[in-house]
Amino acid sequence: MEILETERLILRQFRESDLDAYAEMTADPEVMLYLGSGPMNRSEAWRNMAMILGHWQLRGFGMWAVEEKRTGTMVGRVGCWRPEGWPGLEVGWTLRRKSWGLGYATEAGRASLDFAFDHLGERHVISMIHGDNEPSIRVAKRLGMRLEGRTELFDIPVAVYGIRRGAPRRSP
Repeated sequence: MEILETERLILRQFRESDLDAYAEMTADPEVMLYLGSGPMNRSEAWRNMAMILGHWQLRGFGMWAVEEKRTGTMVGRVGCWRPEGWPGLEVGWTLRRKSWGLGYATEAGRASLDFAFDHLGERHVISMIHGDNEPSIRVAKRLGMRLEGRTELFDIPVAVYGIRRGAPRRSP
């Protein structure tokens, strides 16, 4: 598994010691408001972490645990995602609420996009975002993504934002 570093973050494999922070994040109704699964209990969070690790084994890429360099705190999950039946390779982000508004989603999202284009050879990357999730839409736009259409995932309407390899990317 690749480990990525940005100015303030380390994107790394999930560890068992991440469970407390991950369970806190996925149990938060505000964090999970626009995600199809909704809030998770601790055991569901464990299974979700295992699914993320399994995606790495099956696809060779996936979501990273995002760790703040300064404190060593796990602040969320960000990375590349393409489970069976997905409409394309997605870069997605979910952060613990106390890490919102710090630019971490954009910073880790940019590193994930670079990974998708440079290491995975993708020509087009998407992010599927609930239409009411304005903060995530702003992140997608900061990454240079544009609205490409709408679809449904798990019976939930989502907007599809996308970017092609070589397209100009906005700065944070």
